[in-house]
Amino acid sequence: MRTKMLILLLALVLLHVIVIFAGFIAPYDPGVQNRELPYAPPTRLHFVDASGFHLRPFVYASMLVVDSYQEDRTHEYPVHLFVRGDDYQILGMFRSNAHLFRVDEPAHIFLFGADGFGRDEFSRLLYGGQISLAAGVLATLLSLTTGTIIGTISGYYGKWFDESLMGSAELFLSLPWLYFLIAVRAFLPLHVSPAGTFLLLICVIGLIGWARPARLVRGVVLSARARNYVSAARGFGASDFYLLHRHVFPETFGVLLTQAALLVPQYVAAEATLSFFGLGVSEPVPSWGNMLSTLQQYNVLVSYGWLLAPAGALVVTSVIYWWLADALHSRLKSHSI
Repeated sequence: MRTKMLILLLALVLLHVIVIFAGFIAPYDPGVQNRELPYAPPTRLHFVDASGFHLRPFVYASMLVVDSYQEDRTHEYPVHLFVRGDDYQILGMFRSNAHLFRVDEPAHIFLFGADGFGRDEFSRLLYGGQISLAAGVLATLLSLTTGTIIGTISGYYGKWFDESLMGSAELFLSLPWLYFLIAVRAFLPLHVSPAGTFLLLICVIGLIGWARPARLVRGVVLSARARNYVSAARGFGASDFYLLHRHVFPETFGVLLTQAALLVPQYVAAEATLSFFGLGVSEPVPSWGNMLSTLQQYNVLVSYGWLLAPAGALVVTSVIYWWLADALHSRLKSHSI
């Protein structure tokens, strides 16, 4: 179990590091258009030509002939590692133009193909992950913070605090979560800057999902408050702040970790859903949701399968987080026995 959890944590760290350094790993700027290459298929990497095998992979330039793409085999373009290219920022603070790989013009290396504007799908997938994953993580932090505060007050002080706060939680839990989320977002201003939309998404998603963590924290606080050592500390004159900080909050840590692992993929999917319906981050800023919105056209869905890459990223991210949540739950359960 411990080995499984370590592997999952390493996978999550690797996933987030790749997304954070998207500018370095992505060969192109996500907004750069190549109008002469709409819906270009994934570029094939070659190791063998007429002269034999090459250790360094190379590509051929793509040509649009009638309605299909063909490789121009008159010239080979080797894949260069650690090259200079478009400028980008890391975490919005550090500027660089170093890229992991690239090929010389006029060839292009589209590992996951291109969209209708000729933009590199692989680069957009990495940059879109910055928006989607950041929205999921920050909304989870907001939701857990709100739920922890409300659950702690409700469980520790009880009486009318408990009745009113848990009554509100029951109301939130009874609402159809997805439809309520879409309705709240649609009610708010639609035409705002990408940064404003991003912050708005975090607030909407995070504040709607506080009810379940609050109920779980309340249950843990109720149990911890009734323990003998807490009663003894209270009898010796310990303040509420000391009791909460020293004895109650540590009991909630495991539950909050498990909830975080469950909520992050849920909120990433929520951001993707809102962006898919045009209520989230809009073009030209990529997110996994607005990248999938082009698949609302049936001819695009059936003809260009590589545009499903963001859906694959959503599935992989969700599965890793769910496995981690299951491992955390099993570990907590084994320690409680």
